[in-house]
This record gives sequence, structure tokens and C-alpha cells, in this order.
Amino acid sequence: MNEAIGASAALEAFARIVGAEHVVVDPEIFADSLEEPRGLYHGKALALIRPASTAEVSAILAYCSAAGVPVTPQGGNTGLVGGQTPDASGREIILSLKRMKRVREVDAASDAMIVEAGVTLAEAQAAALAADRLFPLSLAAEGTCTIGGNLSTNAGGVAVLAYGNARDLTLGVEVVLADGRIVNLLSKLRKDNAGYDLKDLFVGAEGTLGIVTAAALKLFPLPRSRAVAFVGLADPEKAVALMRLARARRGQELVTFELLPRIGLDFALAYSRAARDPLGGRHRWYVLIEIASQATGGLDEALTELLGEALEAGLIEDASVAASLAQREAFWRIRETMPDAQKPQGGSIKHDVSTPLGAIPAFIAEATAAVEAFMPGARVVCFGHLGDGNLHFNVSQPVGADKEAYLAQWTAMNAVVHAVVARFSGSFAAEHGVGRLKRALLAETKDPAALDLMRKIKAALDPHGILNPGKVL
Repeated sequence: MNEAIGASAALEAFARIVGAEHVVVDPEIFADSLEEPRGLYHGKALALIRPASTAEVSAILAYCSAAGVPVTPQGGNTGLVGGQTPDASGREIILSLKRMKRVREVDAASDAMIVEAGVTLAEAQAAALAADRLFPLSLAAEGTCTIGGNLSTNAGGVAVLAYGNARDLTLGVEVVLADGRIVNLLSKLRKDNAGYDLKDLFVGAEGTLGIVTAAALKLFPLPRSRAVAFVGLADPEKAVALMRLARARRGQELVTFELLPRIGLDFALAYSRAARDPLGGRHRWYVLIEIASQATGGLDEALTELLGEALEAGLIEDASVAASLAQREAFWRIRETMPDAQKPQGGSIKHDVSTPLGAIPAFIAEATAAVEAFMPGARVVCFGHLGDGNLHFNVSQPVGADKEAYLAQWTAMNAVVHAVVARFSGSFAAEHGVGRLKRALLAETKDPAALDLMRKIKAALDPHGILNPGKVL
């Protein structure tokens, strides 16, 4: 911050823009915004500023650019890499977009809608549903995470296999640049080759190039029927073969294909009294499959036929097709419980990685062996979105180990796992972005020419470095 201007003058300026009641200076009131969900990062801030419009965001950034006030944008504060957490200096403001809640338009005829950045993912889904349409982005945090955050991190979730990630679902964006200029890219067009596709600069940029204030999103016909199965099988190699068979037989109807390990299921069963083992016997690995169609029926039979073929081919050991909505929800609850179910098991060192689909079985085997050699007794809990190659390769502490001492090995454990990721030409930031947690990894592993280009883009759009400083680059 420009010392000649001072904190008091800055706060007065923000109050003139958004109203004094929306400039929160007591850190106890916005304490939740100063820490990310896993508690890895804690920060301080000059204030929490809550604009209600794009014009107010524009005025705030114009002032911050001139005064040298750093800005940390924040949506639902559900990110897991520290990208939404201010540093410890106390110089930054947190720019909360939660008041920007308007659904500006739902255009069912164009299969598109325009929503503001503070709309939660669940609210966006509901707005689409009210128009008999589907917005397919789906995450465990959908009741809290916001569209602005989803786009800024290029969120994925459980339906990427069928619909793509946030970037694929974005037709256009409205963005406020670091100097306060508003860039209106809110096109609903499916085809537009008039110059550079600038929206993709801001989707996945984690608020370092501009603040996304609204987005035009793709909608889809609402599926009329769904079928879900919980499948037991021997190993990830069989799971990949089953996925190939499912895609060959059901094509675009295949929406979700999630890989789950037995240890993860055991954790979930211990964590939730409501959870039940979906199959009669124990299996080393499991797959959660969902298919959806515009047809009004016949999917249960189609999924049963697919699984029968897989059983005859020796790909699976057992399976259960959900016979009711309650059973379908119970299957999904096991998957959604898995991240939280690791908490009672002590410290968990998490990795959000991806590899080419065909390399997944070998990656899991090699990375597991490397972890166990590095730390005997460590428990690998590898689960995730097999359909798009994105795995949450989490490692729970050995039974009886000291949690703090275990978590102190975070960097060393990362090095073990990410070395295997690199050998398989994978990514260390498949779904959650870079933020603060993986910034050094990006610098170490990114192609030097690509990294140089990223820095030049950052310098061009944010020459004073006020937008989410210390994140990504």
C-alpha cells in the first residue's frame, strides 16, 4: 500500500464505494475468511470489502491500482491450495463477491444462462432446473462454492467425463481488470472466431489476471432417467477396462466413473453410521458408475446388461444397481463422505494429480510403492475421477503416529508422489489449481518458455501486481 495514502484514507474510499456497513475491519467478524478450509494458511487483512455490483468492483480496483492496495478475491472460501487466503502482512483487502447474487438471465432456447460471481453452484443448478435445464458442474462443496471461484479455479467435479470442466462449460465472462476497466465478454454464442478467445485467460487464472464478476454458462437438456451402480473389482487395471467397455456400450450416456479403494470405503463406513457396505463381500477396489439419458426408462436394464457383460469378461467381481432413489443417494454418499472420512484417521497429506488414462494403474502401483518405501505404515487412500484421469492420491498417517510430526513431512511426501507423477507425464494440479500451495512446484516443473509467457501476461494485465499477489506465479 502507498504509505502516503494510508489505511484510513483507503477505508474511507472503500466506504464511499460500497457503503460503510460493507467495509468490515474487525478481524474477529471475518475470521473465517482469513483461513482456508484445511488450516494450512492463515492471513491478515486490512478489511473485508463486499461489493454488490460490477461497477463497485470496478471502482474498488481502480482505487487499489492507484493506491497500491493488494487485493485477494474470495468466493465461498472452499479452495484447497490457499489461493483465496491473504498473506500475513495485513496490507491486503479481501474482496468478497458473495453479495453479487443475481441470476441475470436464463435463456432456455439458447441453452445458456448468465449469473453473477457470488451465485453458489447449487443456486446456479437450481436456476437451470427451474427452466427444465441442467447445469452439470457438480462438486461436494456446491452449496458453498461460488461460480466466480469455480471459474477462477477451472473446477472439475464428478461429471467432467460427460460435460467437461468449468472452462468447457463457460461461454463468456465479465471481468474487471486490475486498473478497474470492465471487459464484457458475456457472449452466449457457441461459435465466435472474431479475434482471441480472451475468456480462457481468466478461467483458471485464480484471480491473478482479473476479477470474474459474471459468467455466461452452458446448459443442457435435463436427463429424464438415471441409473447408478456400485461395483467391486480386483484392481485399477480392471477398472480402466470396465470404463472402456462402458464408453463403448453407452457412449455419451456415461456421466460418472469414480474409482474408490477398499481402505476409503472402510474409512467412510467407520465415519458415518448411516453408511452401509453396498456389496456382500469385500473387494480391493470399487467403481461408482452413473449413466443418464433423455429416455424415460430402460437405463437400469441397460446398466445391468453392461455389468453382466463385464462379469462374463472377468472385469468385475460383484455389482449392485441402485433400485431406488434412496439407494442411489446412499451410493453417492459413500463417495462424497470419503474426503471427510479421512479426518478421524489423523493427518492426511493430499495430492490432486492427473495422468493419461492408460497410465493410471501403473501410476497408482508405483506411487503407492514409493510412499510405502518412504514411510512404512503410511496408508494410501487413492480415489477420484477415473473418467478424466484425475485422482486424489491422499496419504493418511501410520496408525498411532504423531499427527504434527507426520504433517511436517508434507513437502517430502509431495516430492515422492510428484516425482512419480512427472515420470508418467502427469499434472500435480489437476483440479484444485496452484494457489500458494503449489507455486514452487509450478516454477520447478513448467516449461520455461510457457512460464515466461505466463509472467508476461501477468505483467501486462496487472503491472502493479495487486491482484492476488503471491498466488500461482
